[in-house]
Amino acid sequence: MAGEGGMTTTQALALNTTQQLDSSARAGKGGGECVKVVVRVRPLFGKEINEGREKIVFMDCKRGVAVLQKPGGSERDHKDFTFDAVFDENFTQQKIFEDAALEIVESVMDGFNGTIFAYGQTGAGKSHTMTGPENGPEEQRGLLPRSFHHIFENIENMSQATKYLVRGSYLEIYNEEIRDLLSSNPKEKCELKDHPSSGVYVKDLSATVVKSVNEMNQVLAMGLKNRSVGATNMNEGSSRSHSIFMITVEQCGIGTDGEGHIRVGKLNMVDLAGSERQSKT
Repeated sequence: MAGEGGMTTTQALALNTTQQLDSSARAGKGGGECVKVVVRVRPLFGKEINEGREKIVFMDCKRGVAVLQKPGGSERDHKDFTFDAVFDENFTQQKIFEDAALEIVESVMDGFNGTIFAYGQTGAGKSHTMTGPENGPEEQRGLLPRSFHHIFENIENMSQATKYLVRGSYLEIYNEEIRDLLSSNPKEKCELKDHPSSGVYVKDLSATVVKSVNEMNQVLAMGLKNRSVGATNMNEGSSRSHSIFMITVEQCGIGTDGEGHIRVGKLNMVDLAGSERQSKT
């Protein structure tokens, strides 16, 4: 959505996995692709309504098209943008999770790596989509807590012969510095390293072993408390840093050969800082 002055209230979710996405997935039409882009729009509220802002972005959810209408223009004055999927203001948090995130979380349980990141202007609702409001009702939970619940629900339903180890890490990138949000000193700068076999990693990044949804939620809450936020003209509590919450799921089970086999999947949940000049908003 947008109003006078070009205020946008849309956000994009990019979905990526090392496993090809199922062609029957509801989160888009390009079956077999490893990357999908979906767009969510929030309703006007508060200051926008009081200032008489008008709705100029309309979602055609069936066709995956976002229609941008020119303010004060005729029905012909519009531009169409096609994505893998679009969600209007009527979509619930649960529906967003089912349509945009569930398949990637499932692929992580199968030993693949997956990433979901939210991008958009400050106030668009990125953090609302990713984490939900602090101490909010259950139906307002974001993609992160819903992913926690789904992972541990899957573990509970698995064979007792399969052993699991789940770890959570949380970092932010603020002013081009990497910070460990779970560290005893979250403002201390971390080093980025490159390992010849495992690739790029953050040196000494905390990895907390968790055994339940509640423990994972506590890890998330601790990191959110340490994250850098600030006020802008568009959002009183805008996230001023990029954050990455990493969930690593290790499974050890006995194969048909009678030997133990280890399978590791990692889910990266990225909440980018508002894509705007802070001085202008």
